[in-house]
Amino acid sequence: MAEQGAQVVSRVAALLRTLSASAGAPVPTARAAALTGLTRPTAHRLLSGLAAEGLVDRDPDHGWLLGPEAYILGAVAAERYDITALAAEAVREVARLTGESAFLSARRGDETVCLLREEGSFPLRSHVLYEGIRFPLGVASAGLAILAMSPAAEREAYLARTDLTDTWGASHGIVPLRERLEVARRTGYVVNPGLIVEGSWGMAAAIFDASGRPSWALSATGVEARFTPPRQAEIGRVLLEQAHAVGRLIADRGAARRTR
Repeated sequence: MAEQGAQVVSRVAALLRTLSASAGAPVPTARAAALTGLTRPTAHRLLSGLAAEGLVDRDPDHGWLLGPEAYILGAVAAERYDITALAAEAVREVARLTGESAFLSARRGDETVCLLREEGSFPLRSHVLYEGIRFPLGVASAGLAILAMSPAAEREAYLARTDLTDTWGASHGIVPLRERLEVARRTGYVVNPGLIVEGSWGMAAAIFDASGRPSWALSATGVEARFTPPRQAEIGRVLLEQAHAVGRLIADRGAARRTR
Protein backbone atom coordinates (compact mmCIF):
# COMPACT_ATOMS: atom_id res chain seq x y z
CA MET A 1 0.00 0.00 0.00
CA ALA A 2 2.87 2.36 0.79
CA GLU A 3 4.36 1.72 -2.65
CA GLN A 4 1.00 2.37 -4.30
CA GLY A 5 0.60 5.62 -2.37
CA ALA A 6 4.07 6.75 -3.37
CA GLN A 7 3.29 5.93 -7.00
CA VAL A 8 0.15 8.07 -6.90
CA VAL A 9 2.10 10.98 -5.41
CA SER A 10 4.77 10.61 -8.10
CA ARG A 11 2.16 10.60 -10.86
CA VAL A 12 0.34 13.62 -9.44
CA ALA A 13 3.62 15.52 -9.12
CA ALA A 14 4.51 14.69 -12.73
CA LEU A 15 1.16 16.01 -13.93
CA LEU A 16 1.50 19.24 -11.94
CA ARG A 17 5.03 19.77 -13.30
CA THR A 18 3.74 19.20 -16.83
CA LEU A 19 1.07 21.87 -16.39
CA SER A 20 3.57 24.30 -14.87
CA ALA A 21 5.89 23.81 -17.84
CA SER A 22 3.20 24.79 -20.34
CA ALA A 23 3.77 28.53 -19.77
CA GLY A 24 0.09 29.03 -18.94
CA ALA A 25 -1.26 27.27 -22.03
CA PRO A 26 -3.93 24.58 -21.45
CA VAL A 27 -2.63 21.03 -21.76
CA PRO A 28 -4.99 18.44 -23.31
CA THR A 29 -5.43 15.18 -21.44
CA ALA A 30 -3.80 13.14 -24.19
CA ARG A 31 -0.70 15.35 -24.18
CA ALA A 32 -0.48 15.32 -20.37
CA ALA A 33 -0.63 11.53 -20.50
CA ALA A 34 2.07 11.31 -23.17
CA LEU A 35 4.42 13.68 -21.36
CA THR A 36 4.10 11.81 -18.05
CA GLY A 37 4.06 8.26 -19.41
CA LEU A 38 0.56 7.62 -18.08
CA THR A 39 -2.39 6.09 -19.86
CA ARG A 40 -5.04 8.59 -20.92
CA PRO A 41 -7.68 7.24 -18.49
CA THR A 42 -5.22 7.41 -15.59
CA ALA A 43 -4.18 10.95 -16.43
CA HIS A 44 -7.82 12.03 -16.74
CA ARG A 45 -8.75 10.41 -13.41
CA LEU A 46 -5.88 12.06 -11.55
CA LEU A 47 -6.44 15.46 -13.17
CA SER A 48 -10.14 15.30 -12.34
CA GLY A 49 -9.25 14.58 -8.71
CA LEU A 50 -6.85 17.51 -8.66
CA ALA A 51 -9.55 19.72 -10.15
CA ALA A 52 -11.94 18.72 -7.35
CA GLU A 53 -9.34 19.98 -4.86
CA GLY A 54 -8.74 23.23 -6.78
CA LEU A 55 -5.17 22.36 -7.72
CA VAL A 56 -5.99 22.39 -11.44
CA ASP A 57 -8.68 23.96 -13.62
CA ARG A 58 -10.19 22.55 -16.79
CA ASP A 59 -10.80 24.51 -19.95
CA PRO A 60 -13.47 22.34 -21.63
CA ASP A 61 -12.23 23.22 -25.11
CA HIS A 62 -8.48 23.10 -24.65
CA GLY A 63 -7.30 21.18 -21.59
CA TRP A 64 -5.95 21.59 -18.08
CA LEU A 65 -4.31 24.51 -16.23
CA LEU A 66 -2.92 24.99 -12.75
CA GLY A 67 -5.69 26.04 -10.38
CA PRO A 68 -6.18 28.53 -7.54
CA GLU A 69 -5.00 26.19 -4.79
CA ALA A 70 -1.72 25.71 -6.66
CA TYR A 71 -1.33 29.48 -6.67
CA ILE A 72 -1.93 29.70 -2.91
CA LEU A 73 0.54 26.91 -2.18
CA GLY A 74 3.11 28.55 -4.42
CA ALA A 75 2.63 31.94 -2.82
CA VAL A 76 3.26 30.50 0.64
CA ALA A 77 6.33 28.53 -0.51
CA ALA A 78 7.69 31.60 -2.31
CA GLU A 79 8.58 33.21 1.02
CA ARG A 80 11.27 30.56 1.43
CA TYR A 81 12.26 29.51 -2.08
CA ASP A 82 11.51 32.37 -4.47
CA ILE A 83 14.35 34.75 -5.36
CA THR A 84 12.75 36.31 -8.44
CA ALA A 85 12.37 39.69 -6.74
CA LEU A 86 16.00 39.60 -5.61
CA ALA A 87 17.26 38.49 -9.03
CA ALA A 88 15.06 40.59 -11.33
CA GLU A 89 17.53 43.48 -11.55
CA ALA A 90 20.41 41.10 -12.28
CA VAL A 91 18.45 39.50 -15.13
CA ARG A 92 17.77 42.95 -16.57
CA GLU A 93 21.45 43.86 -16.25
CA VAL A 94 22.57 40.72 -18.08
CA ALA A 95 20.21 41.57 -20.94
CA ARG A 96 21.28 45.23 -20.98
CA LEU A 97 25.01 44.62 -20.83
CA THR A 98 25.15 41.71 -23.29
CA GLY A 99 22.26 42.51 -25.64
CA GLU A 100 21.16 38.84 -25.39
CA SER A 101 18.04 37.32 -23.87
CA ALA A 102 18.64 36.77 -20.14
CA PHE A 103 17.06 34.24 -17.78
CA LEU A 104 16.82 33.09 -14.19
CA SER A 105 16.41 29.35 -13.66
CA ALA A 106 16.01 27.34 -10.45
CA ARG A 107 17.00 23.81 -9.59
CA ARG A 108 14.08 21.52 -8.83
CA GLY A 109 15.32 18.01 -8.10
CA ASP A 110 17.16 16.71 -11.16
CA GLU A 111 15.83 19.51 -13.38
CA THR A 112 16.01 23.24 -13.84
CA VAL A 113 12.92 25.37 -14.43
CA CYS A 114 13.03 28.80 -16.03
CA LEU A 115 11.51 31.51 -13.82
CA LEU A 116 12.30 34.87 -15.45
CA ARG A 117 13.11 36.15 -18.93
CA GLU A 118 14.30 39.55 -20.14
CA GLU A 119 14.84 40.33 -23.81
CA GLY A 120 18.08 41.95 -24.92
CA SER A 121 18.53 44.66 -27.51
CA PHE A 122 19.88 42.41 -30.29
CA PRO A 123 16.99 41.73 -32.73
CA LEU A 124 17.83 38.06 -33.45
CA ARG A 125 16.89 35.89 -30.47
CA SER A 126 16.83 32.31 -29.31
CA HIS A 127 13.43 30.96 -28.29
CA VAL A 128 14.63 27.77 -26.60
CA LEU A 129 13.92 29.08 -23.10
CA TYR A 130 10.71 30.52 -21.70
CA GLU A 131 9.16 30.79 -18.26
CA GLY A 132 8.12 27.38 -16.97
CA ILE A 133 10.18 25.20 -19.30
CA ARG A 134 12.17 22.42 -17.64
CA PHE A 135 15.36 20.67 -18.64
CA PRO A 136 17.33 17.88 -16.96
CA LEU A 137 20.52 18.96 -15.25
CA GLY A 138 23.35 18.86 -17.77
CA VAL A 139 21.29 19.89 -20.81
CA ALA A 140 20.59 23.64 -20.84
CA SER A 141 23.34 26.03 -19.78
CA ALA A 142 21.64 26.78 -16.43
CA GLY A 143 21.55 23.10 -15.50
CA LEU A 144 25.13 22.65 -16.63
CA ALA A 145 26.27 25.52 -14.41
CA ILE A 146 24.40 24.20 -11.38
CA LEU A 147 25.65 20.64 -11.92
CA ALA A 148 29.23 21.81 -12.42
CA MET A 149 29.25 23.68 -9.12
CA SER A 150 27.50 20.97 -7.11
CA PRO A 151 29.55 18.94 -4.59
CA ALA A 152 31.57 16.23 -6.31
CA ALA A 153 29.74 13.32 -4.67
CA GLU A 154 26.35 14.76 -5.63
CA ARG A 155 27.51 15.44 -9.17
CA GLU A 156 28.91 11.92 -9.59
CA ALA A 157 25.74 10.34 -8.19
CA TYR A 158 23.65 12.24 -10.75
CA LEU A 159 25.93 11.23 -13.62
CA ALA A 160 25.81 7.59 -12.50
CA ARG A 161 22.01 7.42 -12.52
CA THR A 162 21.32 9.57 -15.59
CA ASP A 163 21.54 8.82 -19.30
CA LEU A 164 20.78 11.88 -21.41
CA THR A 165 21.70 10.39 -24.78
CA ASP A 166 18.37 8.73 -25.58
CA THR A 167 16.57 12.07 -25.58
CA TRP A 168 19.34 14.60 -26.21
CA GLY A 169 21.83 12.74 -28.39
CA ALA A 170 25.47 11.69 -28.30
CA SER A 171 26.68 15.22 -27.52
CA HIS A 172 25.16 14.69 -24.05
CA GLY A 173 27.05 11.47 -23.42
CA ILE A 174 29.05 11.08 -20.25
CA VAL A 175 32.46 11.93 -21.79
CA PRO A 176 31.53 15.25 -23.48
CA LEU A 177 29.33 16.15 -20.52
CA ARG A 178 32.20 15.65 -18.10
CA GLU A 179 34.42 17.80 -20.32
CA ARG A 180 31.91 20.67 -20.28
CA LEU A 181 31.53 20.41 -16.51
CA GLU A 182 35.31 20.46 -15.99
CA VAL A 183 35.73 23.56 -18.16
CA ALA A 184 32.91 25.26 -16.25
CA ARG A 185 34.58 24.51 -12.93
CA ARG A 186 37.76 26.19 -14.18
CA THR A 187 36.14 29.29 -15.69
CA GLY A 188 33.17 29.65 -13.33
CA TYR A 189 30.65 29.74 -16.17
CA VAL A 190 29.21 27.39 -18.80
CA VAL A 191 29.13 27.65 -22.58
CA ASN A 192 26.48 25.55 -24.33
CA PRO A 193 27.36 25.57 -28.07
CA GLY A 194 23.98 24.97 -29.66
CA LEU A 195 23.45 21.53 -28.14
CA ILE A 196 19.66 21.87 -27.76
CA VAL A 197 18.87 23.72 -31.00
CA GLU A 198 21.57 24.12 -33.63
CA GLY A 199 22.79 27.70 -33.86
CA SER A 200 21.25 28.69 -30.51
CA TRP A 201 24.02 29.18 -27.95
CA GLY A 202 23.76 29.75 -24.23
CA MET A 203 25.97 30.65 -21.29
CA ALA A 204 25.25 30.51 -17.56
CA ALA A 205 26.69 31.06 -14.09
CA ALA A 206 25.39 29.47 -10.90
CA ILE A 207 23.84 31.39 -8.00
CA PHE A 208 24.51 29.95 -4.54
CA ASP A 209 22.05 29.86 -1.65
CA ALA A 210 22.84 30.97 1.88
CA SER A 211 24.42 27.59 2.68
CA GLY A 212 26.68 27.72 -0.38
CA ARG A 213 24.79 25.31 -2.62
CA PRO A 214 24.22 26.12 -6.32
CA SER A 215 20.43 26.40 -6.46
CA TRP A 216 19.80 28.86 -9.31
CA ALA A 217 21.55 30.15 -12.42
CA LEU A 218 21.65 33.26 -14.56
CA SER A 219 21.94 32.60 -18.29
CA ALA A 220 22.16 34.42 -21.59
CA THR A 221 21.16 32.92 -24.94
CA GLY A 222 21.44 34.06 -28.54
CA VAL A 223 22.55 33.15 -32.03
CA GLU A 224 25.91 31.45 -32.62
CA ALA A 225 27.54 34.44 -34.33
CA ARG A 226 27.15 36.44 -31.12
CA PHE A 227 29.20 33.98 -29.04
CA THR A 228 32.72 34.35 -30.41
CA PRO A 229 35.53 33.58 -27.90
CA PRO A 230 36.09 37.27 -26.99
CA ARG A 231 32.37 37.77 -26.37
CA GLN A 232 32.19 34.54 -24.37
CA ALA A 233 34.75 35.98 -21.98
CA GLU A 234 32.80 39.24 -21.72
CA ILE A 235 29.41 37.57 -21.28
CA GLY A 236 30.94 35.19 -18.74
CA ARG A 237 32.26 38.12 -16.74
CA VAL A 238 28.82 39.78 -16.72
CA LEU A 239 27.09 36.56 -15.67
CA LEU A 240 29.54 35.95 -12.83
CA GLU A 241 29.29 39.52 -11.56
CA GLN A 242 25.50 39.48 -11.57
CA ALA A 243 25.28 35.97 -10.09
CA HIS A 244 27.58 37.06 -7.25
CA ALA A 245 25.43 40.16 -6.68
CA VAL A 246 22.31 38.02 -6.32
CA GLY A 247 24.18 35.65 -4.02
CA ARG A 248 25.03 38.55 -1.73
CA LEU A 249 21.37 39.60 -1.62
CA ILE A 250 20.36 36.03 -0.74
CA ALA A 251 22.94 35.93 2.05
CA ASP A 252 21.73 39.27 3.39
CA ARG A 253 18.13 38.07 3.35
CA GLY A 254 19.12 34.94 5.24
CA ALA A 255 20.98 36.96 7.84
CA ALA A 256 18.02 39.30 8.28
CA ARG A 257 15.66 36.36 8.86
CA ARG A 258 17.94 34.87 11.49
CA THR A 259 17.85 38.10 13.49
CA ARG A 260 14.07 38.36 13.54
